[in-house]
Parts: sequence; C-alpha cells; structure tokens
Amino acid sequence: MRALLRRVTRAPGGRRGKWYVLAVWLVVAVALGPLAGRLADVEDTGANAFLPRGAESAQVNTELERFRTDTVTPAVVVYTGTGADAQARADRPLLARYAAAGEKVSAPLPSDDGRALMTVVPLDGEDDITGRIDELRESLDAGAAPGVDVVVGGPAGSLTDQVAVFDTLDSTLMLATGLVVAVLLLITYRSPVLWLLPLLSVGFAAVLTQVGTYALARWAGLPVDPQSSGVLMVLVFGVGTDYALLLIARYREELHRHADRHEAMRIALARSGPAVLASAGTVAAGLACLGLADINSSRSLGLVGAVGVVCAFLAMVTVLPALLVLVGRWVFWPFVPREGTPARAPRTVWSRIGSAVARRPRWSWLMSVAVTGVLALSTAGASMGLTRAEMFQDKPDSVLAQERISAHYPSGASDPAKIVTATDRSDAVRRAAADVAGVARVEAGGDRTPDGARTLLSVVLEDTPDSERAKDTVDGLRDAVHEVAGADALVGGTTAQTLDTQRAARSDLTTVVPVVLLVVLAVLVWLLRALVAPLLLLATVVLSYLGALGASHLLFEHVLGFAGVDWSIPLMGFVFLVALGIDYNIFLMHRVREETARLGHTRGVLEGLTSTGGVITSAGVVLAATFAVFAVLPLVTMAQLGVLVGIGVLLDTFLVRTVLVPALALDLGHRFWWPAGLSRRPPRDPAPHTGPVSQAPHERV
Repeated sequence: MRALLRRVTRAPGGRRGKWYVLAVWLVVAVALGPLAGRLADVEDTGANAFLPRGAESAQVNTELERFRTDTVTPAVVVYTGTGADAQARADRPLLARYAAAGEKVSAPLPSDDGRALMTVVPLDGEDDITGRIDELRESLDAGAAPGVDVVVGGPAGSLTDQVAVFDTLDSTLMLATGLVVAVLLLITYRSPVLWLLPLLSVGFAAVLTQVGTYALARWAGLPVDPQSSGVLMVLVFGVGTDYALLLIARYREELHRHADRHEAMRIALARSGPAVLASAGTVAAGLACLGLADINSSRSLGLVGAVGVVCAFLAMVTVLPALLVLVGRWVFWPFVPREGTPARAPRTVWSRIGSAVARRPRWSWLMSVAVTGVLALSTAGASMGLTRAEMFQDKPDSVLAQERISAHYPSGASDPAKIVTATDRSDAVRRAAADVAGVARVEAGGDRTPDGARTLLSVVLEDTPDSERAKDTVDGLRDAVHEVAGADALVGGTTAQTLDTQRAARSDLTTVVPVVLLVVLAVLVWLLRALVAPLLLLATVVLSYLGALGASHLLFEHVLGFAGVDWSIPLMGFVFLVALGIDYNIFLMHRVREETARLGHTRGVLEGLTSTGGVITSAGVVLAATFAVFAVLPLVTMAQLGVLVGIGVLLDTFLVRTVLVPALALDLGHRFWWPAGLSRRPPRDPAPHTGPVSQAPHERV
C-alpha cells in the first residue's frame, strides 16, 4: 500500500504529470459537469425517506399506494377570529378550485367552543402540491377580512413547509460555506492568491461528488434525500479544505529545504499522503457504518457522505498538487518560502504549549479529562425528542394550524392515525380501535383498494399527534388490532412514524457505534503500527464527543432555546465527531511517529506538536465554521447537528489534540507505542526537551 501510494504521489507534482492530471480533471469536469446539476432528480422525497426500513408505519405508507385516496393529499384550512364563519363560507368557491378532480371541499366544521372553523381541501397528490399550497395561502391572505386569521396546515401544508426548508438548503449552505471558507483561508495564508487554489480544488471535488452520487443513486441504488444532499457539500468543503491545509503546510515546509518545487511537492505528498489517506479512510469508513442503521435518512447521510469524502481526497492529492507546482512559489506572496530559510520562527505558541505540557504531563492530561468530563455530565439532563412544532426555529403555517386545531378540536383531528386491514375483518378492527383509551373516534366508512381486499380506516386521537400520550395510544391501537384474527392490520400515520423513528434511533445507536469504533481503531492500528496509542486516541475522541454533547445541550437549552435534542442527533453526531475528530489525532500522531523515529520519544512528541499546531488549528477552525453554518438554518435538527459537530471539532482542536494527547504520550513514554518497535527503542533524550528542534535541510530527504 505504501509503495503504491509513493508511486501515485509522484504524478501530480511531476514536471509532466501535473499537465496530465489537470487535463484529466478538466475533461471530467466538462464531460460530466451536466450530470452534477441532476442530483435532485434522484432524491427520495417519498413518505418513507426519513422512516426506519421495515417499520410498521413504513409498511402502511407502502400499502397506501394501493388506495385511490393515496393520490389525494388533504390541506386543512383553519379560521379563527371575529367573522371566521362568514369568511369560511365566502372562501368555499376559492377552495373548490384547488380540490382534486372528483373531490369535494368539506363543509366548515365548527369547534365545540365555537371559536374556530376547519375546512379540509383534498388536493391532487400527483399535482405540484407545494405550488398549489403557496398559491392557496397567498389567495386566502389577500382575501381575509379584518379580524380573521387564516392558516393552512394538514399533511399538504406540512409537506410544503418541509420542502421549503430543503429548497433553500443547498443554495444557502453553498453560499455561506464558500464565504466562510474563503475568509478563513485568507486569514490563514495572508496571501491574496493562494486561497483560491484550495477553493478551486474543492470545486473539482464538488463536481465529482455530485456526479458520483448521482450515478450511484441512479444505477446502484444509493439512497439520497434532501437532507443528505445538503450536508454533502458542507462535508466536501470541510474535509477538502482540511486536507488542502495539511498538504500546503507540508509543501511550504519542503520549499524551505529544496530549490526544485517539483521535488518539494513529491516529498510533501510522500510524507503527508499516508496521513491524508488514513484520515479520508477513517471518515469514509465511519460514515459508511451508518449504512447499518435502520432509519433511511441516517443511512443516506452516511453513505452519501462517504462518497463525498472519497471524492474530496482524490481531488486534494491530485488536482491541488498539480495547481500548486504549476503556479510556483510566488503563489505564497508576500510570504514566499525560500530555500535555506527557516520554516518557522524559533519560538512559536505551539512550542510554548509543548514546553508547558512537557513540564507537567500527568497534571495536563488529568485536567483535560476533568474539563471534558464536567461538560459531559450535562448530557444527564438532556430532554430527548422534538415535536413537529419544535422542529422549526420559526413556526411555519402548518405548525400554527396544528396548534389552533389542538386548542379548539380533538388534537388529532387534522392528522388521524391510519389503519390498513383486511376488508372482511374491518368491522372487528373498527370496534377494537374504538375501545382503545385515547381514541376520540373511528371515522365511518373506509376507503378500499380496487380489488376490495384491503380497507383504510382513519382514527382521530384525543391528543396532539406527536405527543407522548398519542404515542401511547398508537401502542394501544397496535396491540388491539393485531389481536384481531385474520385482519393483518397495520397502524400508521404521523404519530406511528414518530414512534417508530424514536425506537429505531435507540436501536441504531447500539448497532452502529461499536462498529464505528472498531473501524476507526483498525485504521489507527494500521497507521501507527501500535496498539496502546490507537486505544488511547480512540478514548480521547469518545470523551471529546461526550463533552461536546454536554456543551451543546447547555447551548440548546440556555442560549438557543431549543425544547430538546432530536433523536437522530446522538448517533449522527457521534459518527461525524469520531470520524472527523480522529482526523486531527491522525495528522498529529503521524508526524509524531515520524519525528520519534528520528529524535526520540519526548523530542518527537514536542516536535510533532510544534510542526503541526498551526495547520491543524486552522483546519479545525475551518471545519467547525463550515458546520456552524447549519445553526442559521430553519430546521432545528440541522442546526443541532451543526452546533454539535462545530463544538466537538473545536474541543478536539484546542484541548484534545493540543494538550490531552501530547500529555498522555509524554506521561507514558515509549510505552505509548507498544508493541511497535518504537516502544522497545530507548529514548535519545532522557530529559524533556522544551525548546524547538532545529531541522537541517537534509534530514527529510
């Protein structure tokens, strides 16, 4: 593997190889570029895209395809205020124009307290529902009399509001992420030109990612949904920029030692290539472990993210080196690296930190563990789960409609539970459902499949569809109807979907987490050729994740005002943070291992920390900032994921990688590398070396 990597890394920085590499990428971008814009064509926006595979509620959605009513999606118009009754009657001709062919708008249903009216408009499910809802809302708002408040909700309204979030997701994230990365690269390099090359390389990676994802979704069944496609570009920007920072830093270091920039790039790629490969492999493999999850959206996010990481890696080790050697040293202006000049100042902030840690390593890692542990304790009070109203930072019309229905009607009136049953046992199922505590009523009649074999029953619950009491009612419904012999009854609907998703999230956490840990451990063992160091590194990342989860909970509750933590966050946050957080340990320890073989353990640890401190910190800040962009999105789940990953990356960057890991390595001494050869090699420096290590030009070649 290492020999193959050495051969591969010669081409991008070679005198002729750079032209071949750039030509191939240009051909790929031109030839396949049109496919990059077609990712939305393969996105799954169906009813089961965010549900657990095989769940009972997902089975109901599949069965609904057999019913005529599946082509009708109801919109619920709720009127409140003085004159609501007259307004509802006046709007009936308008509402009738939006009804599906052959369907009628329901008569206004007054609430028991007489303070609200509700009208159901059956929309054609095969039509542009979101466009129709937008038009309907504009028309109702324009025609509403003073004192009358009209909101449109129901399944059609909820779908429209969710689609609106994801419609703006890609453009908002791309613009914000690109701006954040550009600003941070300008600050990092202090060069008016250099920052363009990483962004250009990330652009090539983005094209390849979208093309690859589209092809795999179209012809290999890769699951893609709007959420995963939105996160995909942020991930590509984040990890791609990280790899660019590491490579450019090593390349600039070698330019101080070599007159030939092609030779400098060859050495930089050979030295940093294994770390970048291990990092990309860890992140991709960790995300791919989400493919074991039952929740379809988690599987999609993991598998799509793995494709993005692989494409980012390919771009950063090919097109970026080719661009750098093509433009030459001047791209670093005004800080152009010259052969024979020092690669860095004699004393840096990182050498000072290393000196402080080396003086008291045990105290340093104990304090680091204590700080992270205190933050982790905050997870004990976290409230898990969000209702539909709590899923948005700003309440859309569908949430307002549900709140008003809950205030004036049985809370489940606008979104009843659904039971699919054998037609010849439908009466028995109806009676069983009606006897369940928490059921307001079972709707009369019932739609049938064209062959008459299956019947659909609607069950209005007494409580709000996503409340805990409603979930208990659904459990009771399932127990009751499953006991009806020969009915083969299934219970679905919004409440059942929420219940199934929460239970699958708990199950996925216990399934995926151990696999991710084993995969990451295997990569670290391969990279470091040791066992103690990988185990300790893995433990530090897990501790960092728990600390980030606790700190995030404090922000969610006391600063951002979120009602709780979405069920999907612990698993997705764990996978992202363990995979991404281990990146910085890989970058650090790969360099430490290299320096330890040359200088001895203590001096090697300090030199590794000093030489990688600036670049890893810059990479961590860039990655945290890209994910922090999620915090401004209207969907709470996305905002929470961004905050959690951002805090975790910063914690890894400034505490775990800077203090905790070096302190552990210094405290254990050469045993840190057991059972590798470095653990049996006596240290060359018996006393801690607290100053910077000089580097002669010939020492790396």
